[in-house]
Amino acid sequence: MIKIICVGKIKEKYLTDLINDYKTRISKYHKIEIIELKDNNIETESNEILKHINSKEYNIYLDINGDVYNSIELSNMINDIFTNKNGTITFIIGGSNGVNKNVKEKCDKLLSFSKLTFPHGLFRGILLEQIYRSFKIINNESYHK
Repeated sequence: MIKIICVGKIKEKYLTDLINDYKTRISKYHKIEIIELKDNNIETESNEILKHINSKEYNIYLDINGDVYNSIELSNMINDIFTNKNGTITFIIGGSNGVNKNVKEKCDKLLSFSKLTFPHGLFRGILLEQIYRSFKIINNESYHK
């Protein structure tokens, strides 16, 4: 299973459409759940995130200072987690001010997609697209290039 814990609601229809499209595509490969948490201050957001983190899952916090992977490396990591770990990956997208250290300490990996800053809703779409791309790579299906 893939879980995405994220802070903030998506207000723009075009982003909702993008997210729903990739969520549908991913669901052909794996069960996926998106947990949206309410915007608040960093401590409240972090505490809410912690309520949804399960230490038996492989938890990945999306952090500008995390490890940088290309798409093939990301697909290999996802495949390895599903094959050799418990099989549930939780991606965490913090709020605009990030998360406190307690959230990061509960994570198995910090992952960065770029040193650039992205709008929250757009990044959610980018994450979903890369997860979908990973499944296409894992299954040797055309799409990646």
